[in-house]
Amino acid sequence: MTVAEAPDLRSFHARAPVVQRPMFALGLRLGSALLFSLLQLLVKLSGAHGLWFPETLVWRQVVPTVLLLGWLAARGEVHRLRTARPWMHARRAAIGAAGMFFTLGVVLLLPLAEATVLSFTTPIFAVILSVTVLREQVGAWRLGAVVLGLIGVVIMAGPSQAHLPLFGLMVGIGAAFMVALISIQLRDLGRTEEPVTIVFYYSAMSLPMLALALPFAQSGYDRPLHHDAIGWLMLFAIGLLGLFSQLLMTAALRYGRVSSVIVMDYAQFGWSLLWGWLVFGHLPPATTWLGAPAISAAGVIIARREQLGSRS
Repeated sequence: MTVAEAPDLRSFHARAPVVQRPMFALGLRLGSALLFSLLQLLVKLSGAHGLWFPETLVWRQVVPTVLLLGWLAARGEVHRLRTARPWMHARRAAIGAAGMFFTLGVVLLLPLAEATVLSFTTPIFAVILSVTVLREQVGAWRLGAVVLGLIGVVIMAGPSQAHLPLFGLMVGIGAAFMVALISIQLRDLGRTEEPVTIVFYYSAMSLPMLALALPFAQSGYDRPLHHDAIGWLMLFAIGLLGLFSQLLMTAALRYGRVSSVIVMDYAQFGWSLLWGWLVFGHLPPATTWLGAPAISAAGVIIARREQLGSRS
């Protein structure tokens, strides 16, 4: 399609709604969960390799920005980046940049499996926000699920902080809160924007924000732009996995409801458990095996009630 054939942005919001494809959306979200588990694994390995975390986040955004722009330019389709909602993209980029410090930083503080389980509290936060911010009426099932999920978190914390430090728990819960906010934004942007457009502006607009940290590289870490071949390979792989994980997640929220597709994120626990065992020789203690089912069950109950509510 040529530039002249591009859709008129004045009628962007009047376009026909995106056709919902629930099963396709679930498959996309499942693929996104696998790629994100690999991304978390690489971030954890990069920290052990001596890469400075804020720089890892910068390259996480550099690679998608360059690759997407180059791909669109090579196809003569840069016009696909036209948007009538630049401020929405900017807000998504700002929240997403802050969210990355939580969602990727938690794997440097906690084992992969435990960090993943804490991310399953996202539906719980969605319910809490709906009550406290939106003043929505929430039934007994959802309130009960919130209590069940919080009990699961307490069980996972264990009798002492030796297993899961308090700061790591706070970062993990903060990551779930940020994912809840971002999922709502992606669902809204997906009404009018292509996944490639959303991911490009997220990467390009958040990049300058994250780059502000580079001059303050801490001693004890490799200086920015001074890495061995393995370090550069890690940074590129992190950016590549982040790109395709974001594309799949954004597309899933375009074709399916947030409350439906988010259930597929529970598959990430299996992947994180596998990587933690194969790479780090770590198996979660009994407290995790007791707390994880409670948190997972709470998320499934909330998602199921959302689905039933949408049909009524």
